[in-house]
Amino acid sequence: MTRDNRLPRDAQSILELAARSMFDLFANASEGMMLVDRDARVVWINDQYRRFLPALGFEREEDFVGHPVSRVVQNTQMHQVLATGKPILIDLLTNRAGTFVVSRIPLRDDAGEVIGVLGIVLFDHPETTLQPLISKFARLEQDLSEARRELASQRRSKYTFASFVGSSAAALEVKRQARRAAQSASPVLLLGETGTGKELLAHAIHAASPRAGRSFVSVNMAAVPDTLLEAEFFGVAPGAYTGADKKGRDGKFKLADGGTLFLDELGDMPMSVQVKLLRALQEGEIEPLGSNKLVRFDVRVVAATSRDLQQMVRDGSFREDLYYRLNVLPIRVPPLRERQDDIALLIEALCEDIAARGGGAQLELTADAQALLAAQPWRGNIRELRNVLEQLALRSDSHHIAAAQVGAVLQEAGLPALAPAAVLGKAVPRTAQEGGLRPLPEQIAELEQRAIAQALARTGGNRTAAAKLLGISRASLYDRLAAQGNASEFQTIA
Repeated sequence: MTRDNRLPRDAQSILELAARSMFDLFANASEGMMLVDRDARVVWINDQYRRFLPALGFEREEDFVGHPVSRVVQNTQMHQVLATGKPILIDLLTNRAGTFVVSRIPLRDDAGEVIGVLGIVLFDHPETTLQPLISKFARLEQDLSEARRELASQRRSKYTFASFVGSSAAALEVKRQARRAAQSASPVLLLGETGTGKELLAHAIHAASPRAGRSFVSVNMAAVPDTLLEAEFFGVAPGAYTGADKKGRDGKFKLADGGTLFLDELGDMPMSVQVKLLRALQEGEIEPLGSNKLVRFDVRVVAATSRDLQQMVRDGSFREDLYYRLNVLPIRVPPLRERQDDIALLIEALCEDIAARGGGAQLELTADAQALLAAQPWRGNIRELRNVLEQLALRSDSHHIAAAQVGAVLQEAGLPALAPAAVLGKAVPRTAQEGGLRPLPEQIAELEQRAIAQALARTGGNRTAAAKLLGISRASLYDRLAAQGNASEFQTIA
């Protein structure tokens, strides 16, 4: 024990007495003790320790004491304590004699120099004596491993291009563009109405990219308060402000390092954050809040928005330089009303997913029911279609769904009643009157032709107005008219 000359004589005596008492306590209560000198040689063992000698391979005490500790005790760390002067208070030691819980405490002279180490065997057979502690530690390790696996799975892409259902020309073109974008490191900007599948495509692009094995991290601008967006992006240094985590917190750029960062609802980003995001993208480095240290990162950015960014640039609500930084590989995701050929496939895929999640039978829609769904404008796109199918699954006693049930749900949802035949003022085909069924694509094509004819008639042949009434683009209307072969059937106005 080191003598402290600053203490009064009585206090020094008490301290020495306490040290001897602690030594005696450990000598009697522990399973064994040893001393090594400054040269890491064993100089003393107590009676309890002697019982380990046969298991360690020594018949006589003199074959053990006086020899380097690393030679007589396997896996010892006594020499490490001598070298560092730092104690190892709790450790597990396994050697020929068994597994033990041990402590190693450096001994110092009056000058503070390390002159030896006291080794204490606190417990033997820790698997029995420390079973509650070991069990608790094992549970914590298991919980930590599961949490890490769960976090890792959440930061992996959930979808692939196979998840983007559709075989129409519009769907195939989107997937073609997205596959090409996946092989590039340039930013991708997904444009389209809400509910068209932009987030799904972002996941698919990451999954098909060289970064697929790294993290996919998303930030929804509309879901994070403006005051927290900067911390969400760039992270927070330890103790940056009152209430901040003492360990700090990594931002999304750091979490996505090496992978993909998905910026959803880009048009909702406040101007103050746009400036800092632009700088981060240009420089490839961020500065966490409360820190003056720059952190390098390597991320591929995929952004998405349902807003008209070009108009926002003209209005001054979105930075032009940031727009051009992100609008390198723009991909327009078409609305569902421009993908009517995909509705039957989407219905099947969505019904299958709804059944899998809910544990019930998969919905089976009649041809009339599917035709009725195909006639709707779907302002909310695939998300709205899924909502209608979920309502049908919950409200119907049977998994067989007829047109009347679909009509009731659509009416309650406030959707326009674009029913086949009757609503369009046309006679019901004889085959339908007689209960016969035709192929679904044929029925959908006929329904589409009637809807276009009614819209042109209602607008006096004005194609622009008719396209707006139908909720499709003027170009899409021309394509449909050309496909039907009746582009000149009506006297139209451009």
